[in-house]
Amino acid sequence: MNKNLQPIAESLKRDGFAFAEAEAMERVLREAGLADWEHFAKSWNDLGLDAYMADGGRYRRRRYAAFAASRDGLARKPHQPHYQSRDYNPLNGGIERWFAPVADSIGAHPAMQAILRTCVDLFDSLTPEGARPPVWHVEVHQFRIEAHACMQGLHQDGVDWVLVLLIARENVASGMTSIHDRAKRNVGNFTLTQPLDAAFVDDSRVYHGVTPVEPLDPARPAHRDVLVVTFRR
Repeated sequence: MNKNLQPIAESLKRDGFAFAEAEAMERVLREAGLADWEHFAKSWNDLGLDAYMADGGRYRRRRYAAFAASRDGLARKPHQPHYQSRDYNPLNGGIERWFAPVADSIGAHPAMQAILRTCVDLFDSLTPEGARPPVWHVEVHQFRIEAHACMQGLHQDGVDWVLVLLIARENVASGMTSIHDRAKRNVGNFTLTQPLDAAFVDDSRVYHGVTPVEPLDPARPAHRDVLVVTFRR
């Protein structure tokens, strides 16, 4: 394992989650091949509307892709729907949701590849040998949440591991991440504020949620951009 990942790995093993500040994440990702971040981040300006919000909301934009990942390499899978059962997503689950695909150039971008390789290194190492799959099913979500009085309540994603990586915050307040144990007791709070700030979650051990993002200046556009990566056996 990349030695720069050791503090994150220790937090995940001990607490079921880890918060990594941008400076630490940049060191990790540079070693994995991170490059051309500006072009990668600009791709969040070209996301499709998430039309599946059960509350009728039009405040979330999204692109989606699936990969097969192992220490032997990464391969993008044919475009497919995203599915979550209502056990994990009572509001929007229970149906196949077809989102606009992540652009080919972004799926193959050195930033995306570095992020996925880093996740393989970390999550594969933390999974016990007897439970470690030869190939992980990986889902990648580009999200833009436009400032709106709506929160992402406590939930699990029904996967093994989750990374939430901040891409940008524009004219927004709050958006605090909260972590709760299986008994729903709060065990951690932090806010992703700088590009490359990251949250790592052991989805089987903890719940996570995000408080509403609201505009600092209501007269200006306001949004929070994140990359969410999930690993499932």
